[in-house]
Amino acid sequence: MDTNAPKTPATLPLAAWQSLSSAEAAREVHARVAALSPSLRRAALAWLKPEAELAGELAASARTSQPLRGVPYLLKDLFDLAGVPTNAGSSFLNSARGTPALDSALVRQLRGLGAACAGKTHLVEFAAGLFGDNSHYGDCPHPRFPERLSGGSSSGSAALVAAGVVPLAIGTDTGGSVRVPAAFCGLYGFRLSPGDDFIRDAMPLAPSLDTAGWFTASAADMLTATSALVGPLLNKQGMPEPRGGYLPAKIFGIPFDSATAAACDRAAAAVAQPADPATAAELLSSWQDAIEAYTVTALHEAHGIHRSWLAPYRTEYEPSIWQRFSDGANYTSAQLATAAASFARVRAAFQHYFTRHDFLILPATPFPALRKADGTPEARRALLTLTTPASLAGLPVLTLPVPLPSGLTTGLQVILPAANSAVVPWICSGGL
Repeated sequence: MDTNAPKTPATLPLAAWQSLSSAEAAREVHARVAALSPSLRRAALAWLKPEAELAGELAASARTSQPLRGVPYLLKDLFDLAGVPTNAGSSFLNSARGTPALDSALVRQLRGLGAACAGKTHLVEFAAGLFGDNSHYGDCPHPRFPERLSGGSSSGSAALVAAGVVPLAIGTDTGGSVRVPAAFCGLYGFRLSPGDDFIRDAMPLAPSLDTAGWFTASAADMLTATSALVGPLLNKQGMPEPRGGYLPAKIFGIPFDSATAAACDRAAAAVAQPADPATAAELLSSWQDAIEAYTVTALHEAHGIHRSWLAPYRTEYEPSIWQRFSDGANYTSAQLATAAASFARVRAAFQHYFTRHDFLILPATPFPALRKADGTPEARRALLTLTTPASLAGLPVLTLPVPLPSGLTTGLQVILPAANSAVVPWICSGGL
C-alpha cells in the first residue's frame, strides 16, 4: 500500500463553486494551482488564465441562469482557445499551425452554458498514449500517489480535477483516453461519439475514432455536466429499471490485478446481472481482432494528419510517437479492409445487444494507476482489450470510479447506445 500520498485540497462540487463570488472563485483556482507540487503543475497545466481575467469571465457567466453558471473548467490542449497556443502535448504544433484566432465549438458551448475556461491542460503528445507520459513537459503524476502516473492521454485534465483545482475538465477519448485516467484518478468520466460538433474542430489523432469527453469528481456533478452538454437526458420515470449486463473480469483472458478484478465484479453486480453465456460469447467473438483493427485504423489516420510535419519536425516529436505515425503509412489496402470488417462486426454485435439491453458494463482497467516502469506494451494491450470494443463501435461511455483496498482506484465502463440514455441519471442518481 502506498503510504506517502500528498495531501490535496478537498474537491468542491459544482454548487460550491457557484456559491462563490467571481473574485473568490478565480482566487480559489489560482490558490489551488499554487498548492500543487511543481512536478504536477508543470506536467498537467499548459496555460492558466490570469486571475483578474478569469474573475471577469466568471462574473459575466454568473449573471445567467444557465446550469454551469460561474463554473471554472480546464480544457485539454487539443481544443482551440482564441489567442492561446494549441500544442497538443507537443513542442511545435503552434509553430506549425499558428495561434488560433477562434474558440473551438466546445468552448463556445461551455461559455453559453455559463462556464469559464480557467486554463489548458497537458496531455500525452498528440493524444497518442494511455499512461500519462510526456517527454516535453514531464510525465503527469497521480495527484495522490506521485510515484504513479495519472493515465492518459487526458492526463492533465484528470489529474487537476482529482487534485481539486476545478470541478470540471474537458478531455478526449480515442482508445480510452477519458476512461483510463478517470479510473486511475478515481473520477467520473464521460466520452461521446466520433464526428460530433464538439470534436470536429479539435486537433485530431484519428478522426473516425476521436471523441470529446469530460471529468468530474462526483456523480451529481457528472449528471449536471452531462445534462447540460448533451441536452435533456431521457427520463424513464414510471418505467422499469434499465436492462443491462456485465462481463466479469475473468472472461477477458488478460492478467488482471486480483484486487481490481474483485472490485470491478462487485461494483458491476450492484447494478446488473452477468451477461448470459450466449450473449457474452457473441460479444467476445466480435471483439477478437479489435486491438489490431484499432491500431491499423488509428495509425493510418494519424499518418494522414501528420504527413506534412513528420520530416521537417522529426526531431521535435517524441521518437516512439514519430515512429508510430510514420509506420501508419505502411498499411496495405488489404489490412485496412480487414480492419474495416472488424469495425463492422463489433458494431453489429453491439446493435444486436442493444435491441435487448440498455447498457453493458465492462471493467475500465485491469489494474490501478501504474508506475512509469510498468507502462509496458503488454500493459497497453491489456488496457486496449477493455477499451477498444466501445471505441470501434463509436459508442458513448460513462466511467464510474471503483475504490480499491490500497486507496488506489479502478473504474467501470458503462457502455451506452446513446449519450442521452436514461441510464445516465439512473446510475448517477444512485451514486454508484
